[in-house]
Amino acid sequence: MDLARAERAVLDEGLGAWLFYNLQHRDRISDLILGVPESTLNTRPWLYLLRSGAEAVKVVHAIEARILDHLPGSKRIYASRSEYLEALRELARDLGPVACQYSAELPVLSYLDHGTARLLAECGFELRSSQGLIQRFLGVLDAEGIRSHEQAARHLYAVVAGVWARVGEAFRRGDELRETVVQGWILEEFRSRALVTDSAPAVAVGAHAADPHYEPEAGAEGRDAALEAGRVLLLDIFAREDRTGSVYADITWVGVLASRPEAQVERAFATVVEARDAGFRFIETALRRGRAPSGAEVDREVRGVLERAGYGAYLKHRTGHAIDAQLHGYGANLDSVEFPDSRRLLEGSCFSIEPGVYLPEFGVRSEIDVYVREGVPVVSGGRPQARLLVL
Repeated sequence: MDLARAERAVLDEGLGAWLFYNLQHRDRISDLILGVPESTLNTRPWLYLLRSGAEAVKVVHAIEARILDHLPGSKRIYASRSEYLEALRELARDLGPVACQYSAELPVLSYLDHGTARLLAECGFELRSSQGLIQRFLGVLDAEGIRSHEQAARHLYAVVAGVWARVGEAFRRGDELRETVVQGWILEEFRSRALVTDSAPAVAVGAHAADPHYEPEAGAEGRDAALEAGRVLLLDIFAREDRTGSVYADITWVGVLASRPEAQVERAFATVVEARDAGFRFIETALRRGRAPSGAEVDREVRGVLERAGYGAYLKHRTGHAIDAQLHGYGANLDSVEFPDSRRLLEGSCFSIEPGVYLPEFGVRSEIDVYVREGVPVVSGGRPQARLLVL
């Protein structure tokens, strides 16, 4: 852990300290930031208090006294509850606001349990959410992270082009295709390009494309549809390089299994593209003026395009998510409705912009990845989809 960087971040957030707490590895964020392996025995609570302008302090149980030995700071060992509470009260004295891993806005970042939060408050800690600090440490990319993300994104653009060409060839031959067959082609491409993913790509045809989280399943009734002429086909693919610390890319492209789309499909997709591009321009303009927009602001801009076009009721999700070594990362999400995200798109932020329209008969979505470099938003991977793919 870069302690100097952490102390600067604590100061920048107007806090007195950052408190890390864990028991049975429940808090994956604390383990990740502090470098505590999941294989380490953790049957008793430990705390690590990173203070601004003062030595860090470790509070550990006597039978697991070495669990934080890889970190700098003084160590306080307890064996009884009274010793534990005494240590907490002493640490809380004259400390000021303290960041912890909880959030009323963002459940995905909320690991501190209610009982421990109450105990800390009773011992004198003035608790604040660490969501801004988490973004600074885990939710922004450095130069190597951007390189890794760009490489993965370029692969994904090439995979989409190659798979769509195979779909077209199969249709011209009259071959029967199912969703899982196309999914298998994508996974073959991943293996040949040394890419890995935490779950299989989404291949959804017709009404299945109206389910944002649809996953085909071979042999399961109603979950492996045939690719029939004239229907919409949605490809949502995501992967990263097969090495430690690599960064994901995540894109969605849509086509129709015909030489030209129906008017209602074409209109829906054109509106999605308009909304996607409006979000990008909003970010670009704000950054040019020296102001980093929040994820919630961008979501409202994107969502507004769909609402004005009459599609507001057919958008089922936020319009973008953070991306890092996790597919859905720790940075700011484009979200003003589900879990409104007030965090701003900082230098190094990486995220998707992915509005979608999900009608009963079909769904369309266009997903691009964007990162902020030197105050400028950059679309990764290639040229974003502007028109529906056709055969």
